[in-house]
Amino acid sequence: MNSKLKVAIVGSTGYGGVELIRFLQHHPQVDVVSVISSSSSGTPINEGFPHLTDILVQDLDGVIVEEIAAKADLVFTATPSGVSTELVPQLLDAGLKVVDLSGDFRLKDGASYEQWYKKPAAPSAYLEQAVYGLAEVYGDRAAGVPFISNPGCYPTATLLGLIPALKAGWIDHRSMIIDAKSGVSGAGRGTSLMTHFAEINENFKAYKVNKHQHIPEIEQVLGDVAGETVTVTFTTQLVPMTRGIMSTMYATLNGDYTDQDLVDLYREYYKGRPFVRVRNAGVWPATKEVSGSNYCDIGFAVDSRTNRVTIISVIDNVVKGAAGQAIQNMNLMMGWEENLGLGLTPVYP
Repeated sequence: MNSKLKVAIVGSTGYGGVELIRFLQHHPQVDVVSVISSSSSGTPINEGFPHLTDILVQDLDGVIVEEIAAKADLVFTATPSGVSTELVPQLLDAGLKVVDLSGDFRLKDGASYEQWYKKPAAPSAYLEQAVYGLAEVYGDRAAGVPFISNPGCYPTATLLGLIPALKAGWIDHRSMIIDAKSGVSGAGRGTSLMTHFAEINENFKAYKVNKHQHIPEIEQVLGDVAGETVTVTFTTQLVPMTRGIMSTMYATLNGDYTDQDLVDLYREYYKGRPFVRVRNAGVWPATKEVSGSNYCDIGFAVDSRTNRVTIISVIDNVVKGAAGQAIQNMNLMMGWEENLGLGLTPVYP
């Protein structure tokens, strides 16, 4: 008898969806029973992704809730913002478990979602039901729940870099400035002028300055950790590379601390969490060192002259910032080992 968890992936033709497929092929407790695309149903998935030839031999299904419920136990929704708002409640009401990779259920305040995402918010009952899945911080809340909202890519790198120091009271919560850079895959597979080769090649551009939809998500979690309202300055930039996020954070220190003090604090905070690697004092991570993996690597530089600390956090935006963390959350939801199916070494060079 097959006792594996039956999984469906909505949005299988996007980068997050196809990365879920790549990792779930190695997961010992999961069968991918349905790959779903509203735009390409009926066609073999390897037509759009030839690298899956002879690896996943399935035609893409349509988004029909009754058919998904008949096949699957759990659904990953790797959809654009606004789609999950309507789809996820239907999946939950059909008795399915859901890990949502969109931004539709991350913000508890529906009015805030509508302000930043410019779309109607999901019903409040479902917003309240969603467990925010920053695994290293809220992983103890995930066991046995039916619905997890996967964090955004920028918030994952940023929050993992800031939370231990903020929680310990070592940094001033009013002083945080975040400079975040992403590879082009963060924009998804759809084409646009912004990600056109001739526009991004040998170019480096800021976008959505002080207006990025991940700002309220970052502030919501930091406020929860600090126990009071937190505001940040957050600038995003597009780098001409495929994968990776580097979040460089600056904050004023509330005391005299060294690089080694920060290393010790973070290693203690993330003790037992397999996917956060804290670098030795004076060593800072690079995006290529986590590429293709579910790791988040963090390094520090204290400036005693200005009494500020620079925190550098890197992830692969498609893995730890999306599909990998979603699988990590599924593992926690199901009561499995957190790193099950995720033990791939970063691709280097």
